[in-house]
Amino acid sequence: MSHAFTRRQVLAGTLGGLAAGGAGGLAWRSWTNGVFSVGQGAAYEPWHSWRAAAAEATPREPQALVHAGILASNAHNTQPWRFHIEDGAIALHADPERHLGSFDPFRREQTLSLGCALENMLQAAAAQGLQAEVAAPPGRMTLDSEGGKAPAARIRLTPGEPRESELYRTIPARHTHRGAYDGQPLPADLKRELQAFAPDSGPLRLFLFAPGDRMEALGRLIVSSTEAIIADRQMARDSAAWFRFDWKAVQERRDGVTLDTVGLPPLLNAAAKILPAPSDEEADRQWLEGTRDVHVATAPLLGMIAVRDLYDRPTALDAGRLWQRLHLWATARELAAQPLNQPAEMVDREAQLDLPPRTAERLAEITGTSAWRPTFLFRLGQAESTARLSPRRAPEQVIMS
Repeated sequence: MSHAFTRRQVLAGTLGGLAAGGAGGLAWRSWTNGVFSVGQGAAYEPWHSWRAAAAEATPREPQALVHAGILASNAHNTQPWRFHIEDGAIALHADPERHLGSFDPFRREQTLSLGCALENMLQAAAAQGLQAEVAAPPGRMTLDSEGGKAPAARIRLTPGEPRESELYRTIPARHTHRGAYDGQPLPADLKRELQAFAPDSGPLRLFLFAPGDRMEALGRLIVSSTEAIIADRQMARDSAAWFRFDWKAVQERRDGVTLDTVGLPPLLNAAAKILPAPSDEEADRQWLEGTRDVHVATAPLLGMIAVRDLYDRPTALDAGRLWQRLHLWATARELAAQPLNQPAEMVDREAQLDLPPRTAERLAEITGTSAWRPTFLFRLGQAESTARLSPRRAPEQVIMS
């Protein structure tokens, strides 16, 4: 869940908190909740040490590539991956304990996240002069399937020529930006570059929407899907479980969506960390308002990655790889990006509950086709501020023995 707080909400809460609390108490909360330690501590070290570590990768000792993989985009910062190191290879597994429950009943978003990690490792392998061959076994995502037992993909590595790409160099700068964008249209040449990532003849389709081009309809669907998720208390609880308000929990668990990453300006971010955590109901209301008034309202471009078969596992991996490349590309051009997957999540939930596929039908009306099914939705634009780091687990926490 991409919670976002509006300036009015935080300012109102801050004034009340300052009136009720003494200076000593506020100073203590500032210290213990990391107001002065944004992006610091062990939970953030992987962002700073990854490149030196990845440079040590060899075909016989490939585990250093995991340092790049763990910095990939992933659903709600669940980091749902595990890596098994083999002789000359890395096997990528889903972590069966790290999923969003009813928010991702088919583990589709979990598999997309694995694809993102796979792409980062492939970029790092090429930069270190390693030739990578990827094998992804066939399979389908179902309600009763459990990931993790068999690898989702295996990377076989052999010596090659170093090829350091722009995308590789951008890995440490790529972060999800949930704050306000400036709403200015993207130049036509950038949109053409973006569209070229998914040619019409390929297995993935990229739909882009600017103002006046069904973007408003898609924005309304994102907002109404958010409302539906909040009304579904099981979905809301499963999502809220991955939000980290407490600084100690951030440093110990090293995962989840944190206050630092919801996109508030520095002063308001500090105020939100000083105040007590909101109730689940208040957090849901803030998420809805943020989705409507910030995420959709300030975005100059909305996009979808679509597939023909929504629950084919190798296709979902490829879609995740595509999103990782798109996000790295956008970061290299100083563009911000954020997933807005609520409609795709509602498609899964309606299928799980055997409800009429209303969200899928509305998506087909927007794309103009039912042959291509959106599996990943996002926004793109110039941000008004800099995105902050998200916590990450260390490689030794995700490498399987």
